[in-house]
Amino acid sequence: MRSKKFLLVLVVFLLGISLVGCGSQGEKGSPKESKAASQEPADNAKILKVGLVPNQAPDQMKAKYEPFKAYLQETLGIEVELYVANNYAGVVEAMASGKLDMAYFGGLTYVQAKQRAKIHPIVTEIDSETKTTKYYSLIITPADSKIKSVAELKDKTFAFGDVSSTSGSLYPRIMLDQAGLKIPDDFANVIYTGKHDATAMAVEKGKVDAGGLEGRILNKLIADGQIDKTKIRILAKSDMIEGYPWVVIDSMDKELENKIIEAFLAMNDEELLKLLKAEGFAKVTKEDYKYIEEQAARLGLLK
Repeated sequence: MRSKKFLLVLVVFLLGISLVGCGSQGEKGSPKESKAASQEPADNAKILKVGLVPNQAPDQMKAKYEPFKAYLQETLGIEVELYVANNYAGVVEAMASGKLDMAYFGGLTYVQAKQRAKIHPIVTEIDSETKTTKYYSLIITPADSKIKSVAELKDKTFAFGDVSSTSGSLYPRIMLDQAGLKIPDDFANVIYTGKHDATAMAVEKGKVDAGGLEGRILNKLIADGQIDKTKIRILAKSDMIEGYPWVVIDSMDKELENKIIEAFLAMNDEELLKLLKAEGFAKVTKEDYKYIEEQAARLGLLK
């Protein structure tokens, strides 16, 4: 009799466990569905980390690109985080160490970065000044300087921007090299200001005999009243340079990469384009930066 009662209690107990299990699964869904639900927030919380080369003061660069950040977030539907280092090498290091998914580089910075990171260019801007994807570099002197040619800079003082700047370092070097001048042997002193605006100011104030910088930035500094155009003079202008590339890591999800490219190509907000100094954007490939890579290697700017 006791054994029958025990058996009956055991059956009821097991049946209760079964019913509770079914009820729990019916409310929360299948194990597979629960796992999928737990993964969804992680996907939605993905952050696209974007690096910017500091061709002007870092705080100015970050503030400048806030509208761009907002545009990407709205267009791509993911959070975007901007990163601006204190110098070009800092952005390269961040990309090489896997801290960035995408970056805005100068041509030289890109070819330097791809020595250490698996990246490729996707787009560059159509410049609002040149109406092409290309821009240019300048060598300038104080307006009252007696120097009339690049060759006359021998034994003078010269200012570059950042050593990894395309238009503030590489192309001025190319122009100096074409004039038969070697860095630093043929100069009394060579300095690196770190920024285009700092180079322009050094020349304007007569702290150096000449300096190299990007033409578009000089024009903007003059337009904004930061540089007095009557106090500087253009000594030489470079050949046209392929525009600053936006690059992404090779391992980026192709669907996301295509969405980013389309976001650039479809950009039509006039204020945003003006902010980015662009008439629009065009696709580019690594082949567009082959000359920059060759010259950088020849002039010792690639490790």
